Amino acid sequence: MTTRLYLIRHGATPLTAEDKFSGAENVFLSEEGRAQARHLAVRLADKKISAAYASSLDRTMDTARILVQPHNLEPIPCDGLREISHGHWEGLTRKEVETRFADEYAAWEADPFTFAPEGGESGISVLARALPIIREIVLQHKDENVLVVSHKATLRLILSSLLGFDARGYRDRLDQAPACLNIVDFKDPVRARLMLFNDISHYADQPLRPHGHLSKWWDAANTPDNP
Repeated sequence: MTTRLYLIRHGATPLTAEDKFSGAENVFLSEEGRAQARHLAVRLADKKISAAYASSLDRTMDTARILVQPHNLEPIPCDGLREISHGHWEGLTRKEVETRFADEYAAWEADPFTFAPEGGESGISVLARALPIIREIVLQHKDENVLVVSHKATLRLILSSLLGFDARGYRDRLDQAPACLNIVDFKDPVRARLMLFNDISHYADQPLRPHGHLSKWWDAANTPDNP
């Protein structure tokens, strides 16, 4: 058995370029995001796709609907694939959070995997709801190709777990560009092989350079004093 999952981040939204916590907010795709999804749809048009699953938020469902048009499918909404919630940080910039919730923010920067802001989720909580869905998709679609459209943090956490990475560093070490494509092949629900990661060659001729990440570790590593 080899089941292939096309793990895809939704296209860009009006908030993509802003340094804000907006995981649980139900924002819509921008025109740029729709164009990115259309380019990916063309790329995947000749693949034999059996099914499509997506986070129930509008930006992921809209991305999935664009992707499945060549395949005459309807994406299946899965609430467990939604983005991580940042609780009472939602809608605030990083600077605002650092000022208003300094202790919480410091704890989250130190360990985003087990710590969660008030009313929000930890990385562990996200995996607890997302991994069973991935397992069920693999079990239900043996030897098939399946689209799975989710979000930046959720996909980084899923990939960290599937591949045995230390998920505590998911924010620092893994990126997911808008409308990027990851391909993971499964021999069974627990044995996975990464075949493609964070690829955006369908709309960009060069990989994006990380910027504006919600990670002080990355920002510090890229200041003029730390090239």
